Amino acid sequence: MWLTGLSLFSLLLIGDCFNPCVKRTVKAEHIVCVCNTTYCDDFEPLPTLLAGEAILLQSTRSGKRLEQTKISQSSTVPSDSSFTLKLSKNTEQSIMGFGGGFTDAVGINLLTIPKVMRDMIITSYYGEKGLNYVFGRVPMASTDFSTYAYSYDDVPDDFALKNFSLANEDFIYKIPFIKQAQDLAGDRLKLFTAPWAAPGWMKTNGNMKGAGKLIGEVNGKYYQTWTQYFIKFFEEYHKQGIDFWATSMQNEPSNGFIPTFQWQTMYFTAEMERDWLKGLLGPAMRGNNITKDINILILDDQRFNVVSWSNTILDDPEAAKYASGTAVHWYEDNETPASFLTAAYKRHKDHFLIYTESCNGYLEHNAILGDWGRARNYAHSIITDFTNHVSGWVDWNLCLDLQGGPNWVGNFVDAPILIDKDKVEFYKQPMYYILAHFSRYVPVGSKRTEDTVSKVHNDIEHVSFLSPEGKQILVLHNTGNENVKLTVQSSVDSFYYSFISEKHSISTFIL
Repeated sequence: MWLTGLSLFSLLLIGDCFNPCVKRTVKAEHIVCVCNTTYCDDFEPLPTLLAGEAILLQSTRSGKRLEQTKISQSSTVPSDSSFTLKLSKNTEQSIMGFGGGFTDAVGINLLTIPKVMRDMIITSYYGEKGLNYVFGRVPMASTDFSTYAYSYDDVPDDFALKNFSLANEDFIYKIPFIKQAQDLAGDRLKLFTAPWAAPGWMKTNGNMKGAGKLIGEVNGKYYQTWTQYFIKFFEEYHKQGIDFWATSMQNEPSNGFIPTFQWQTMYFTAEMERDWLKGLLGPAMRGNNITKDINILILDDQRFNVVSWSNTILDDPEAAKYASGTAVHWYEDNETPASFLTAAYKRHKDHFLIYTESCNGYLEHNAILGDWGRARNYAHSIITDFTNHVSGWVDWNLCLDLQGGPNWVGNFVDAPILIDKDKVEFYKQPMYYILAHFSRYVPVGSKRTEDTVSKVHNDIEHVSFLSPEGKQILVLHNTGNENVKLTVQSSVDSFYYSFISEKHSISTFIL
């Protein structure tokens, strides 16, 4: 049923505890939550738990969205339990949090709707009643999710960067919404950036688009100018009251080797990044008051490169001292085992792993309203990655239009929030609520724990955490077509908690 603005508004009067999802069924089991100028859902506060109680939050393909159930402890395991797990106090990596990207496309779409709705979207991500996002990825100049390719200095041979300036897109599409996130998240917000390409005059192919690398030898004059380009970017954003937590050295450097690549890219090998990092970029950033504390991330590319890339750079002590972590993208994860992540982590435990870009629809080039399968992909990725020592997970565009754009080369994808400017509505996708099961309830600083499964069920994926306050948190993903009776044992006593994991569902269990 298509709800009117009036009926949406009437739901606002339910109470001021929380605003539930206004569901719209697009087609069978394709459900979105609708927001407009008068109403948007948020999340029910967690109840106070008595001794011997736990809370379960569950979302399902059939339409539940973080519905809460209190569970009481038992001294025995039910005979019909199909999956039994014991939580643990043995901890692994620290959790850094979740986030999304502030692309030009995000700003373009936000500006198609009234300010009250723009505020709702930023609050839905960065507010305390939203996803409690920590990270914001801010591209350095243009990406495919721009309306054209632009850099901050398109004047040929301007090695002194006298013509460097931020673009109108920064001031119109990025900075205003970043500042809103700053106001909501405060010190919690961690911004990071990455360039897609240097100005065309600095590349071997003469164009930001397509295969090419920086002209000349590593650490030659083009590399020197490119290093100062980074510094100037941070200085200009600092003037706007925006400082960064990190930068990657290059977005998807392997794409710059593909002759037919259709949008902005630039080629680096691990050896090139290593030599530039220790020879120019690292020393320059550490020597500048504005950039000296900015973390530098290596790779920022697919998982199949994570071991070789991190070994090449981080085994070199001069390069490693400037790098803080390794950034990974999810697009070819199906072709590379997640054990690659663990191998990289175990060899370089003093450098964190973070997923910096993920999105659905990149093969089909589309967005799909209400698709649970795409939410399932997110759940599988996050559980698998965190189980293999990843510390943070960042989605791509915060919001897009119904086509999955704009994108100047037609590389349309999906997003957790889609905007319908004609109906003056936006839709929270199942992906949004999957993210909530992690980002809202696994606080920054939590530690992943190694739980023990004594009775396995093939349809259940899971990952567990210990919060800084000592709460035990378990996220379970039922990928199958049947409900599953689960039993969880506390790590601190011999009591059990049993509940039903519904088919095609994700559950967050907090004790």
